[in-house]
Amino acid sequence: MIRAGIVGATGYTGVELLRLLAPREDVELAVVTSRELAGTSVANHFPNLRKHVDLEFSAPDSAALNDCDVVFYATPHAVAMNSVPALLESDVKVIDLSADFRIQDVELWEQWYKTKHVCPELIEKAVYGLPEVNREQIKATNFVAVPGCYPTAIQLGFIPLLENGLVDTTRLIADAKSGVSGAGRKAVEDYLLCEATESIKAYGVTGHRHHPEICQGLNLAAGSNVGLTFVPHLTPMVRGILATLYAPVKNEQNVTQEQLQSIFEDRYASEPFVEVLPGGEYPATRNVKGSNRCEISVTYLKETETILVLSAEDNLVKGASGQAIQNMNLMFGLEETAGLQGIALLP
Repeated sequence: MIRAGIVGATGYTGVELLRLLAPREDVELAVVTSRELAGTSVANHFPNLRKHVDLEFSAPDSAALNDCDVVFYATPHAVAMNSVPALLESDVKVIDLSADFRIQDVELWEQWYKTKHVCPELIEKAVYGLPEVNREQIKATNFVAVPGCYPTAIQLGFIPLLENGLVDTTRLIADAKSGVSGAGRKAVEDYLLCEATESIKAYGVTGHRHHPEICQGLNLAAGSNVGLTFVPHLTPMVRGILATLYAPVKNEQNVTQEQLQSIFEDRYASEPFVEVLPGGEYPATRNVKGSNRCEISVTYLKETETILVLSAEDNLVKGASGQAIQNMNLMFGLEETAGLQGIALLP
């Protein structure tokens, strides 16, 4: 039985961790923290968890976290880094869903997150938790930095092209749309129903915190630095990300639709949570809602010699909590798909 703790369990990724972990017979939810709600019932705050989670919220500095086998951090940035070192010293496995340990360049992280990193020496020890790239390293580590939601969808879409050297890596474009839950569970005017509904808008146009994380992964796949234009959009839906990715074919390359389809199918043939759709079929966020799946399609636009990749995921599952649990399964030598076989919700 794995004793699990969740730090910061009142946000959307925290309650998604609870939803996915609570039914499991091989996991015991031991500690669920919230500074504001310490001493109150988890089920009273999240009625969907009644008869599934019989715990009270604890303070984030609870000593009981040291008795856990694994602790998930579902916290804003610059929180986990303050207490992760002590847990690792106590031989607790740590899975951080925040951005504190994703970016290997400390100065770059501090530039984008506008704060001083308090334990930069641990950054290089954190394995970037994208199983489709780092599965073996995840199996061997006690410390995982879970990728962000946009970086997951965008990297999974671009990686097969970069690994095969098919595209001009200086002119990649990622146009991505996200549901409002991607902004977190907080009272901000832009995310109110009357503000977000019946409208779509771009944000972070001149720079988004996920940009350096995405480039870090794409650089590794390409073997050189890429040039990426990344524009995120807020859409009037609760969950989901649809990334539309554009990559110009290298001048000397001759590609076909059949070749591209085969490259993507071969790359993800053994991946349990990546589905490459048949030619002529395209991803939709409704097809992956509530699941840990990422749907991908690839299309060759011959007229402009551009490869178009569409990538869809649930930002709270494969883009966050589901991927975190996928990492946990690997870290503990469990079936990778354990607890993540849920079918997407329709409508």
